[in-house]
Amino acid sequence: MPELRHDPIQRQWVIIASERARRPSEFEVTVTQQSAEFCPFCPCNEDKTPPEIMAVRDGFSAPNSPGWSVRVVANKYPALRIEGDLDRAAEGLYDRMNGVGAHEIVIETPDHTRHIADQPQSHLAKVLRTYRDRLLDLQRDTRFLYVAIFRNYGESAGATLSHPHSQLIAMPIVPRVIEIELRSARDHYYQRERCLFCDLLRQERDAGSRIVVDNGDYIAYAPYAARSPFELILAPTRHQHDFAHITDDGTEKLAAILIETLHRLRSALNDPPFNFVIHSAPNIRSRSVWMQDFPYLADGYHWHIEIIPRLTKSAGFEWGTGFHINPTPPELAADYLRRVKY
Repeated sequence: MPELRHDPIQRQWVIIASERARRPSEFEVTVTQQSAEFCPFCPCNEDKTPPEIMAVRDGFSAPNSPGWSVRVVANKYPALRIEGDLDRAAEGLYDRMNGVGAHEIVIETPDHTRHIADQPQSHLAKVLRTYRDRLLDLQRDTRFLYVAIFRNYGESAGATLSHPHSQLIAMPIVPRVIEIELRSARDHYYQRERCLFCDLLRQERDAGSRIVVDNGDYIAYAPYAARSPFELILAPTRHQHDFAHITDDGTEKLAAILIETLHRLRSALNDPPFNFVIHSAPNIRSRSVWMQDFPYLADGYHWHIEIIPRLTKSAGFEWGTGFHINPTPPELAADYLRRVKY
């Protein structure tokens, strides 16, 4: 029989349509072939991108030249621009402000065809440290209230270039998804003086049925009210509210579990398109009065990563009601991923 499950973090109900449960073999995933067209992210094409903001170089080489292992540049077609003031204003019952922010590209490797799951652990740790370092730098700008870090893999997940890359967008507002998480965390902390996410992680580890990988420092699991098939959450087992605080050792251990998790997804689902999003705390340096509503942010919030394979599409019911229908129970998905040879 179908179930309605409630997510205490996002405060939404999800329909788990267990009577039409679908296994991985029942999802038709079309693998898009790598394009042979010119790639501006490949080595020797550094002059085809905006000047680099930072780069990780294993030896000596000049900026904006080959010899890098990770490279960060401004997006050539940014969603938000770094210049200017917010200039908040009202337009009747509406509000507006200038599109001030930052939009950066993290080019993860010089290798055009290397899948993120095939990166050596030490190299993926460099990418994660690059996220952290750019997050720390962008948080110095008090105009920015939140920095989104995300990766789109595959055309149907929103990737326009196949060269491995991630993006950061700094913005003067907190996205609605994060705001709901923060309010859920705040209310839980006010009532129980504990972190909601830590409580959920303990519960998931005790139950075990939705755990995919647990290396002691990080855990990957299918959430109880998963919105889509094989949706996963990856989180540190020790409390930490801001991804900007991750240590170098932490990036090594996070890289290890991320590689294993993505390997399992790729093997189980024939290399599916997916979105990878880091949910972290807002910028405490921001001058926004919005932050005054969250005095226990460091104790009550817990950063985490969402990995969402793009296996189903939203239609009228989802758009019209805000409900998600998931045809694969998370317990089934987790069990299948645990059984995949790695």
